[in-house]
Amino acid sequence: MIQDSFEFVVYMIHACANKWNRLPSAVYKKLRDSGCIQKFLVPNYEIMHTQGTDFVVSDIEEYLKVRKVAILLFTTLQDR
Repeated sequence: MIQDSFEFVVYMIHACANKWNRLPSAVYKKLRDSGCIQKFLVPNYEIMHTQGTDFVVSDIEEYLKVRKVAILLFTTLQDR
């Protein structure tokens, strides 16, 4: 993963964590385990990094939904 795409992935993990009220570490694990990072975010970096944050978060939610990955079933900020 090149530096720019790495920074983008980290940024999007935190954006998702903020929107979903989840810990970034839990979001990272969910995105990693679902293949979202290596099969979606990194390969589409050139296009996605030009889009707005909310748009990309929505794309990530759709990616997870299609793969039947629940967003609300993992660690919340209150579980810290």
